[in-house]
Amino acid sequence: MIKNLINFVEELANTKVTPNVYNQYSYEYHENSIRRDNLLIYLKQMYKLKPKILLVGEAPGYRGCRLTGVPFTSEHLLMNNIEGLELFGEINGYRLAMEKNKLLKEATATMIWSTLIRYNIMALSWNAFPFHPHKEGNGKSNRTPLIKELLIGQKPLLQMIEMFDINMVVAVGNKAEENLTKLGISCQKVRHPAQGGKNEFVEGIKSLRGRLAE
Repeated sequence: MIKNLINFVEELANTKVTPNVYNQYSYEYHENSIRRDNLLIYLKQMYKLKPKILLVGEAPGYRGCRLTGVPFTSEHLLMNNIEGLELFGEINGYRLAMEKNKLLKEATATMIWSTLIRYNIMALSWNAFPFHPHKEGNGKSNRTPLIKELLIGQKPLLQMIEMFDINMVVAVGNKAEENLTKLGISCQKVRHPAQGGKNEFVEGIKSLRGRLAE
């Protein structure tokens, strides 16, 4: 299985992306080697934990997975964890792609993990499009993936579901649900925690345990 995970990361690194997209795993930039390593560490950990839920977002953001290589994380979360979470941190081998004094935080990542901890749910995280789509000429921006980009993301998404023997796919927000529907993947949906959606998101995550037991 470890070989499959290594091959998976390698395929991501060699994926040709569309214009105005940053492949944070590609060999084009030296620091991406650390992002590839971070993702592989995460996948290996998750394989041991055997989660049955896959949380799917829309695409990596410029303050999060674009920098770390790990979905639904920020530099601060990756290097420090949050209370009750022992998944990340230097002790587990995670590194920063570029050394810096002030680590960026990402509100959505923090909210997602703190809520999962609160309800004792272990979930694997991924994105419908696994690379960072940005506006033309502005790498520090986010945009909605195009349909042709979602099609690029379809293969690795399906591979994740198969490799980890996922029982339930959960879309985080309307955009993620729309993307999964376009790809023909059946899913549940929880509210995205941003823009006033925190309470509904928490209730949605809380209900997952009951749905998984059905």
